[in-house]
Parts: sequence; structure tokens; C-alpha cells
Amino acid sequence: MGGQAVIEGVLMKGPSNTAIALRKADGEILVHRERLKGIDKRYPVFKLPVFRGMYTLIDTMVLGVRALTFSAEQVELDEGGGEPSRFDKFFEKLFGDKSEQAAIYLSVVLSLILTIGLFIVLPTYLIRFMKFASGGTVFMNLMEGVLRISIFLVYLLAVSRMKDIQRVFEYHGAEHKTIHCYEHGEDLTPENAARHPRLHPRCGTSFLLIVLVVSIILFSFIGWPNMLVRIMTRILLMPLVGGISYEIIKWAGRSESLPARIVRAPGMFLQNLTTREPDNAQLEVAIASLKAVAEEERGA
Repeated sequence: MGGQAVIEGVLMKGPSNTAIALRKADGEILVHRERLKGIDKRYPVFKLPVFRGMYTLIDTMVLGVRALTFSAEQVELDEGGGEPSRFDKFFEKLFGDKSEQAAIYLSVVLSLILTIGLFIVLPTYLIRFMKFASGGTVFMNLMEGVLRISIFLVYLLAVSRMKDIQRVFEYHGAEHKTIHCYEHGEDLTPENAARHPRLHPRCGTSFLLIVLVVSIILFSFIGWPNMLVRIMTRILLMPLVGGISYEIIKWAGRSESLPARIVRAPGMFLQNLTTREPDNAQLEVAIASLKAVAEEERGA
């Protein structure tokens, strides 16, 4: 069972089903259920180690954007809606009934461009101006990786100080506590969930940090070509980096060995930035989402 915080709610995801639970303005909890239609069901190769991580990386991004879009739409409806924007009208005219789906995929593409620009292009470009720019291949890749991790940390710190994000981080904490409660076989109640930690070893924050570390190691094997080639090779290798990172966090999340605890420790620490203590009302929302998925999985 996995999940993601959204605007005023929580997305939960099982092997075959997903659910989004949102707290409406009137206090009611809205639950939206959906059966997953992943290509891993049709193509068994995406169930193999590393390949499943490549698929999961893209699938999670698409599902996450869809969930955020859905939650934003519901919040807008709660606030009284309003006239469609020029952008909405343009998309509806261009794509018709498919306008919402087109907007979601455009959001995914823009997210990928932003990610590539911030964590691949920017550090690769900035490294040219460092005093150690004449160092060896391994050293240069290491310094570029350190710069990439530094940008990631600054980004997390900046986002964590935004007031509008605080409630999302509280729902993030509620998601983790609820999953802990479920994994321990306890009754899903706010009181039981509240006793569990708000940090979780399989969190996306931990995954992203592992991605950055794995990229340092993998990129060290491709030398130090010109900047354009470096950028292109890093982009092309990202699915492999994601696949390897997925296997690492999957292992680290299940094992209690010393190496596993060492691997997950930095990510667990970073979750102090991306989670906050939820209240009982937020835990109720996370529980409603998880219960909906569990019910659908039992009937699948």
C-alpha cells in the first residue's frame, strides 16, 4: 500500500485500485475510487526488477498529477467555482472531451521539463564555473552530484516554509501514520493511527534522495564529455537510475538489517521537512482513502 498527500486530502494506491479522499468545505469526506489500468498487467516485463521501477516512476508521476488536479478541482467547486479561464476555454476548444486528460499530460510534461532543468541541466551547467573544473572524471561527477543534492535540499527547505503547503504536509503525515497502522494490522481509527510515527521508510522523499545518490554512482561510469552530451546521457539514464533506486528503497523499507537502516536514515531525516503532525480530522481522511482501496482490493 502506498500513497500521496493532495490538496485537502490523501491518495492511497493498492496493486489494482486507487482512491482519493478529500475533506469538503462542509466537513464531509468525498471518496473517489478508480481501478488501475497499468500496462504492467499486459506486459510482464514491467514486473521484473529494475523494469518495474522504471514503470512505477512514470506511473506514479501521472497518477500524482491526476490526483492533484482532481483535488484542486474539488476545492474550486467548494469555493463556488467561477468562470473558466482563457486557458481552460482554449484547451476545451482544442481537445473537446479530452481536454482534462490533455491538461494532465501537459502537466506531467511540464513537471518533467522542470525536473530536468533544475536537477540535471542546472548542476551540469554550474559545475563549469567551479574552481575544481579541471579535476578527474570521478571527482567531477561527485562534485556535480553534491551540487545536485544541494539544490534538492534548498528546494525542500524553500517549499517547507510555504504556508499553503503546510496542510499538504500534515496530510502527508496522516498518510504515513495510516499506512503504518494498516501494516501493523491494527483497527483503522484516528486514535490508533495517531500513535504511529509520521515518517515512513518507503516515502517518496526518501526515494528521491536515493535517486540522487544512485545517479552520482551511475554517471561516474560515463566519463566527462562535453556539456550537451552530459545532459543527454543523464536524461537517457534516468529511467535506469529510477529503476535501481526503486529496488533499493523496496529492500530498505522491508529489511531491518544494519545496512538497510543506514540506507534509509538520510531519507527518514529529510521527511521531517516534508511531513507535519496531522490532527484527527486529517487522519480520518487518510483512513477513508485506505479503507476504500482495501475494500476494492478484496473484491478484485
